[in-house]
Amino acid sequence: MTKPELLVTPQSVEHVKALIEAGADAFVIGEQQFGLRLAGDFTVDEVREATALIHAAGKKVYVAVNAIFHNDRLDALDVYLQHMQQIGVDALLFGDPAVVVAVRELGITIPLHWSPETIATNWFQANYWGERGATRAVLARELSLDEVIECKENAKVEIEVQVHGMTCMFQSKRSLLGNYFLFRDEVMEVENRKQNRNMFLHDKERKNKYPIYEDVNGTHIFSPNDICIIDELGELFEAGIDSLKFDAVLQDFDYTVKVTNLYRQAIDAYFDEGEDAYEDIKDDLLAQIEAIQPALRPLDTGFIFKETVY
Repeated sequence: MTKPELLVTPQSVEHVKALIEAGADAFVIGEQQFGLRLAGDFTVDEVREATALIHAAGKKVYVAVNAIFHNDRLDALDVYLQHMQQIGVDALLFGDPAVVVAVRELGITIPLHWSPETIATNWFQANYWGERGATRAVLARELSLDEVIECKENAKVEIEVQVHGMTCMFQSKRSLLGNYFLFRDEVMEVENRKQNRNMFLHDKERKNKYPIYEDVNGTHIFSPNDICIIDELGELFEAGIDSLKFDAVLQDFDYTVKVTNLYRQAIDAYFDEGEDAYEDIKDDLLAQIEAIQPALRPLDTGFIFKETVY
């Protein structure tokens, strides 16, 4: 078995430095007008600086161009892709076929990672985009463990799975904020409307708070819990999943560094010392995350062990 990549989403160039020390193997960065729900907004110059640091450490950098592009952004996308080619980033995350067309027309040689969010649900799609240039498929967070393993067994491209962090449950191209729930005839309170990193929809009936993230791509509403499967990684390891992602959007700087290091320990224990070594430490690793987990963000295993209900 090959050791999976530990993929993280930094907030800044300084964060990149700390996460390299924590044991991250790869980083997703980018600029809001081209990438969705980024942990940090990196200018082209900052992408260049971060790439130099990441490559010097022998790690990889992936740039998100997975927004849904309207016609008025296509010229800027072309220029951005040419910048990324010149910088020499290791992959581009895309969901819109416009990126594939632009890459071909511009002669861009950067590998593509297919990342269409909720619609990456089967291996036929993964192979379809593999035939059109993608080298990796980023699976939807709504898949069960069995579905993930089946995709890996049949896919001809690498498979990436989120193992920790928030999951987006709703996106609108508009700046909706609290208007999302109006069609349900429910008036839900929006807390700290002007603070992008501290806004919540309050669901008093379920006693939940749904984080809201708003950027140039619209409004994004997240689930009230964080995925955490640090103690349930064994079957993903055995299946040969290529990349395990910690999506740190809206997470604290130090929390992200600590959690990254704990997942580093889990991966290294299993692959360097054996399955028993991982089994011996996994409960302690989970306990360490629970000790620093924000009270508003309970941990769960997402849809890994339960069926998605639409």
